[in-house]
Amino acid sequence: MQARLDRQQAQSDSRRKGVLDAARAVFDRLGIEGASIREIAKEAGYTAGAIYSYFESKEAIYGALLAESLERLNAAVDAAGADCTEPADLLEAKADAWFGFFAANPRDLDLGFYLVQGMRPRGLTAELNFQLNDRLHDALRPCEAALQAMGLNAEDALRENTALFAHGVGLLLLKHTGRIRMFGQDATLLFDAYLISLVERLQRPPA
Repeated sequence: MQARLDRQQAQSDSRRKGVLDAARAVFDRLGIEGASIREIAKEAGYTAGAIYSYFESKEAIYGALLAESLERLNAAVDAAGADCTEPADLLEAKADAWFGFFAANPRDLDLGFYLVQGMRPRGLTAELNFQLNDRLHDALRPCEAALQAMGLNAEDALRENTALFAHGVGLLLLKHTGRIRMFGQDATLLFDAYLISLVERLQRPPA
């Protein structure tokens, strides 16, 4: 009996993953507003009714994709800097982790910033949008903690972390749109240079 239940669960998990994979392809191609359950079902090779047995709407599918992406992002950040003993080294390791994740996975950047649906979280409930944003913030909090360990108070650490994130996201957008080429620059090198400059500024003795 248990073996049968395990097989059924494995089959259900496999089908759900198939739906998410299909939805990711459809969202990439059409955006969330241009996509439909029918189009996702066609991509997955299922009926529309079969899709509804797993997700109540295409927005719920989008939320599931983003949630899965944020879990992988947090795992990458959590794993970074295990050997670091100095706050400055930990800051660099954690920041490089989230930047590197988005640099290597442009579709996850699109999901994280709703770029497949026009820059706004249309269709997501306020509660789900809050939960997803909070999970993204979870990936950034280690940098904030490292900044406080370097001597900043909570308010200043938040401000510096926000600026760091904004700088990194701007570079990622330039990288993934190809606009960085017009400057003849490398986004990763520019991000690393910003980090080094930030650490040096914070470690500089007060005048």
